[in-house]
Amino acid sequence: MEPCTSEFPVELAEDDACGFVDHYFDPIDLGHKSRNTCFRQVATQISRHPGGTLPDKLGSPARYAAMDRLMNRPETTHARILAPHYRKTQAKMEACGNVVLILHDTTTLDYSGLTAAKLPKIGNGHGRGYLCHNSLAVDPQRREVLGLVSQILHHRVSKGKKEPVAHKRARASRESRLWSRAVQDLPAPPPGQQYIDVADRGADLFEFLANEKRLERHCVVRSTHNRRVRVGHDGQGKQVLLHDHLRTRPAAGAARSKALRDPKTKEQRTAELRVSFQAIEILPPHVRKGEYEKIPVPAWAVRVWEETPPEGGTAVEWFLVVLQPVTAAAAAWQQCDWYCCRWIIEELHKAKKTGCQVEDLQFHTEQALQPMIALLSVVAVMLLNLREAARREDAPTRPATEVVAPIYEEVIRQWRYKQDHQPLSVYEFYLAVARLGGHMNRKGDGFPGWLTLWRGWQKLQTMVEAVRIDRRRQRKIV
Repeated sequence: MEPCTSEFPVELAEDDACGFVDHYFDPIDLGHKSRNTCFRQVATQISRHPGGTLPDKLGSPARYAAMDRLMNRPETTHARILAPHYRKTQAKMEACGNVVLILHDTTTLDYSGLTAAKLPKIGNGHGRGYLCHNSLAVDPQRREVLGLVSQILHHRVSKGKKEPVAHKRARASRESRLWSRAVQDLPAPPPGQQYIDVADRGADLFEFLANEKRLERHCVVRSTHNRRVRVGHDGQGKQVLLHDHLRTRPAAGAARSKALRDPKTKEQRTAELRVSFQAIEILPPHVRKGEYEKIPVPAWAVRVWEETPPEGGTAVEWFLVVLQPVTAAAAAWQQCDWYCCRWIIEELHKAKKTGCQVEDLQFHTEQALQPMIALLSVVAVMLLNLREAARREDAPTRPATEVVAPIYEEVIRQWRYKQDHQPLSVYEFYLAVARLGGHMNRKGDGFPGWLTLWRGWQKLQTMVEAVRIDRRRQRKIV
């Protein structure tokens, strides 16, 4: 086979929006130097223009044709695109402090319009697409998104209504396996570090908790089942229902204020929370619903609740199951803080769907669709990191040029202030981008949403491109 040749203009390789390829990928190997170069150029262009359709992102028929050839090559696979990103993420994890959180969640990617691709069923069976299970590494101290460590594009398999329990348990395509599959091959932390798996109620499966215990991993899982448990770890405690029992436990220590989302409105607000905790043994179900040893899993349960929600709000109440010892209020609050980071992966899904418009891809084959999903997922990580940088405590003092290329800061500064102004901080930069997208920057408007930021980001790309063109023209004149 002939290698993929690149028809991108030479200047595309000069620099990218924020060192995207170098920052988020180890050297990639697609089997030929020209394919590797083409991937770098495709990724760079898309990182500059993440919104819109692929023709919008790539900007010219020649670029689109080069991308299409690359994605349809048999060497360009979902796994091969993500492997160098996983390696880069692992290096960042090892360079972090004591704790790294690995956030797990599943989202649906709907490609019902791509009839030629013959994709698996989703939803009620009338749609087509994938269940995309993401595992995202996050530094909880700096709230920095390090990158993906796993992504599974799950093919839903049709099953009979009367499928025997034993057959369902052994079926490799069972959706409840996704949580265990995601952690099965994840690297162990180096000495002195902890990797904590954080998941919402979908992971409240005895199979997953037993697998975490077998792999000697730590996790924080929000409980959805008022399951049967045994109090204590000595095997002699009374059997109780988990949620009912935790509601009888007194609060440990004083209440604390936490910024979180209202369970009903999903709006950010501050809540006065309390915690309680209990050592428990999670008992295996009477009917085996997965692959595990039928022995209890020793764990700790933490209840987090709000006694007096604001008018119009919904009271917060979480039941968390953790495998780390929780013997004091400080440890219980630590688990609460880690679980509060879980919403970051929901923002990743928004970045993929709203920012990168991953569901608007129009490929006719899975061969091309899957590697582009992988690439856009990493672009979404970049966009999420840029957005989260503006939320950090150091955002008002941190130079914007630490997270974006200097030309971006220069252009938006000149547009926003139209006069001499000191270099922008990260916070000022993103308020200016939001202003470009239509945000009024008033105190009562809140932090800019995805759509506003993307509109501003897209306009900024055009402005930066115009400045680059003018500077190249000036060099030729000189």
